[in-house]
Amino acid sequence: MTIYPLTFSLFGLEVTGFGIMMMLAFLAAGWVMQLELQRRRLNPEFSADIVVAAVVGGILGARLWYVALHGGPLISRAGLVWYGGFLGGVAAVIAMSWWKRVPIRFTFELTAPALALGHGLGRVGCFLVQDDYGVPTTLPWGMRFPQGQPPTTAAALARWGIDIPPGTPPETVLAVHPTQLYEVAALLFVFWLLWRQRRHGHAVGWLFGGYLVAVGVERFLVEVLRAKDDRLLGALTLAQVTSLVLVVAGSGILVRLRRPDGFTVEPKDGLAPRTAT
Repeated sequence: MTIYPLTFSLFGLEVTGFGIMMMLAFLAAGWVMQLELQRRRLNPEFSADIVVAAVVGGILGARLWYVALHGGPLISRAGLVWYGGFLGGVAAVIAMSWWKRVPIRFTFELTAPALALGHGLGRVGCFLVQDDYGVPTTLPWGMRFPQGQPPTTAAALARWGIDIPPGTPPETVLAVHPTQLYEVAALLFVFWLLWRQRRHGHAVGWLFGGYLVAVGVERFLVEVLRAKDDRLLGALTLAQVTSLVLVVAGSGILVRLRRPDGFTVEPKDGLAPRTAT
């Protein structure tokens, strides 16, 4: 199957599938957080504060991580790394939560399902611009990306150290694993699990530990099939090493917060419901 990127012009501006899905990802994440805040009878507008902080910190962090790895100008439409965006978004949301005087543990609890949903929708954007694909495959669902970033040609894949069948012409477009879609399915499943667990009886913040473990395991496994050239520790990629760190951190949170500790969230400051005047 041969797939081409989704791009079109709107009022003279180039619109990409990635941009569309990024917008939808943040909107969907904000919506599910708003639903949870309403269920708890807290200020639903706090979800918008989180989304704004995550957008600014996430995009800046994703770009800084990419520049640190590959160089290039800081301001560019190309080159975003998810783990950099995750760390930048977390830092910005922590700062915003502190400024609003909202307990950070509660903020993490609130964002856990939303992060999984937003990440899954964002991976659809990666598929639509044909980035972050996998190694060559002969499976029936393998996809060819002749205009991918980079194209899935034998020459481009060979530059990443991927074994190409001898005698394959350099310009041949090979079918690869659509790892973006693998992640979409996995992350939507993680969202479903976390959403069902949001009434858990553990301490506040426990749900975020579950998110870290699930997303770390998901990314570690997908990296096995990713077409990458950033091996860090032997056969492990930078993303896999980062994934292991997240799994360890998440496991620590799950253990530390497994029992209720009397921590409660009161509707005050940034969480106070607004009343009509």
